[in-house]
Amino acid sequence: MGIIVQKFGGSSLTSKEFRLRAIYHIQKELSLGHQVVVVVSAMGRRGDPYATDTLIDHIKENGNSLPNREMDLLLNCGEVISATTLSSMMFQLGVSNTVLTGGQAGIITNDHFSNAQIKTIRPSRIFYELKRNQVVIVTGFQGMTESGDITTLGRGGSDTTATALGVALNADMVDIFTDVNGIMSADPRIVHDAEPLTAVTYDEICNMAYQGAKVIHPRAVEIAMEKQIPIRVRSTFTCDEGTLVTSYEKIVKNKEQFNIKDRIITGIAHVPNITQIKVFAKEGQYDLQLKVFKAMADHQISVDFINVNPVGVAFTVHDQVADMANKILESMGYMPQLTRNCAKISIIGAGMAGVPGVMAYIVEALTEKDIQILQSADSHTTIWVLVHQEDTEKAVLALHHKFFEIGTEKE
Repeated sequence: MGIIVQKFGGSSLTSKEFRLRAIYHIQKELSLGHQVVVVVSAMGRRGDPYATDTLIDHIKENGNSLPNREMDLLLNCGEVISATTLSSMMFQLGVSNTVLTGGQAGIITNDHFSNAQIKTIRPSRIFYELKRNQVVIVTGFQGMTESGDITTLGRGGSDTTATALGVALNADMVDIFTDVNGIMSADPRIVHDAEPLTAVTYDEICNMAYQGAKVIHPRAVEIAMEKQIPIRVRSTFTCDEGTLVTSYEKIVKNKEQFNIKDRIITGIAHVPNITQIKVFAKEGQYDLQLKVFKAMADHQISVDFINVNPVGVAFTVHDQVADMANKILESMGYMPQLTRNCAKISIIGAGMAGVPGVMAYIVEALTEKDIQILQSADSHTTIWVLVHQEDTEKAVLALHHKFFEIGTEKE
């Protein structure tokens, strides 16, 4: 049997009971003959003593002046505490293991402290420990520069650690354990009958993650996709297989195994707190688009949902930078039109490619509920619509009902 990489998020390691559940999953893979590499996040969430956000708050309360290099030294501690705590419990249960920091595991990064990028992985130490029949526990979210400085990988860094190690070790599978039982067709807090997804494509889960579904970091998926390493998103607290993330070809080939019905869409995601900005060109002006987007870039304002036409541009920014964007555009002599408090809703599915009428279904679903579409855009696997934020829940429910009702009719 090959190597399995298992990543446990902070919410899966908060209590002794939860950590025992994690160890159960480790022991299960060992009993099946796999070699196991475990990646851990810092325990808990903001307010818990060793959580990453708690450590950041500690610095904010004590000077709030720590440079990023030194901040990375501090944040490194959360995962080390998590790894060594899990290690102690495993030794007590007779599971031999070795703890490695990101640097000791061979994760070499650039020196962009607080948001470092992995340059290469040198996994010789991991292979050595696996040959000694050790479970290798690696601290997630971190690496080391060539000169020996500790770095952190930014938000979602433990997911990235897990899939990057999966690629470097040519693992059979990367399991992402969390507190939810896989990926759902929509946010279950809004759509109470949202359907669990047995399998999704790499592209689909990337789009869902970028568009608001916070189950796995999209950068981690992109790393796994390059080498076609399968990922399972699973719950620490059940024995269910969760959701498999793999290639479109494998899903189509194994549709019956995955119990997948023919579906136009896979899921619906949403991002709130967005402002739409429209800027109109003056008569005879043909460089509006260049000036507007260059100004946004020069001021480090990220733009999204871009529509360009001969008479102007429309795009969105996060609400918190809308006033700054407005002032910049006014200083350039424009009179931007702002629509605040919007939400971007994404309808995602590899099955929609080449299928006529998908946009008609979207418009029909929203029109039936008197929901105004402020803007739209599309790709081969995703259609986006912008709506007023107050209509978000109503829109997600309407779209989910419309498309999953269609899926039922097609059977």
